[in-house]
Amino acid sequence: MSTTATQPQASDTTAPTGRVMRTARKRKNRKFNPWGVVAWIAAIGFFFPVFWMVLTAFKQEADAYSDPPKFFFTPTLDQFRAVFETGVGTALLNSAFATIVSTVLVLLLGVPAAFALSLRPVKKTKDVLFFFISTKMLPIVAAIIPLYVIVANVGLLDNIWALIILYTAMNLPIAVWMMRSFFLEVPGELLEAASMDGASLWTAVRELILPLVSPGIAATALICVIFSWNEFFFAVNLTAVQAQTIPVFLVGFITGEGLYWARLSAAATMAALPVVLAGWLAQNKLVRGLSFGAIK
Repeated sequence: MSTTATQPQASDTTAPTGRVMRTARKRKNRKFNPWGVVAWIAAIGFFFPVFWMVLTAFKQEADAYSDPPKFFFTPTLDQFRAVFETGVGTALLNSAFATIVSTVLVLLLGVPAAFALSLRPVKKTKDVLFFFISTKMLPIVAAIIPLYVIVANVGLLDNIWALIILYTAMNLPIAVWMMRSFFLEVPGELLEAASMDGASLWTAVRELILPLVSPGIAATALICVIFSWNEFFFAVNLTAVQAQTIPVFLVGFITGEGLYWARLSAAATMAALPVVLAGWLAQNKLVRGLSFGAIK
């Protein structure tokens, strides 16, 4: 009887304590944090140019040039119609084809290379890694003349395959270095255990290693997509009409008559939309990939 009498008293004392602790946590969370305000100001500052570009895309040219700028206006799709009439579809298809094919080639070449330099290291690994990264040290402008001569001699001027080859070579060193860091976070004992169970190297890589590093592969692929989609220097020097990409297409709105701000904003919005959608669709794997191995 004495035991049953004391139990309600214990529960009565712990319940108010729990409520007090929860209330204290809520008050602590509501406490003013100046760094949060700084973060919001920085985020708005970075996002405002994108917001203004999208807003200007729905204006008439007169509203886009108004001083002071107009925040309230009648939206229109005239600028998007005008961009489609100028042939943006071909440029978008060229950019999409060059970006997708070059990214696939980078992954097909970079993932095995990164695996060989991490879980199955080869001789003089440091020399190989330095060779990979040294290819990024040469300024592109210093190599454009010999590249132009080579492309012209093999008949690939104004050909999308020239850009695919160059984009693959441009992104491959970055992909190898990124993927190697992801592979290094995978315990090497996994391969040893799979080998002892009778699994071949390819089976172990396919069934064990690749699923573990899939966030890193997604992050690497997205980085390659962004770099290839936004690349301008090779495209403007090695293409003309047939292989014109979207960055080169945007330059066409800069004419001797001046800038068409609203139409240029509409074209830039259409050019940025595929990359934004790709990042949004892969955001979960991208966050996991970029933070892979950050917490042991």
